[in-house]
Amino acid sequence: MQERLNNIEMCLSEQERTLEDLNTEVLRLSKIVTFLEKQIEQLKAEREETLVKPLSEETPPPHY
Repeated sequence: MQERLNNIEMCLSEQERTLEDLNTEVLRLSKIVTFLEKQIEQLKAEREETLVKPLSEETPPPHY
């Protein structure tokens, strides 16, 4: 009976460690996702600034 209890405690301990490891990894990946989302938003904003405007909004070149 004692051996069985020891095995159960070992399994529980291993599961707790695995859960902590997974939680740490989820937090790490969450930070990466947040960082990447910010970069995507920044790239979108930069892209919108550099897009060619419609002809009606473009100023004519100086030689016109």
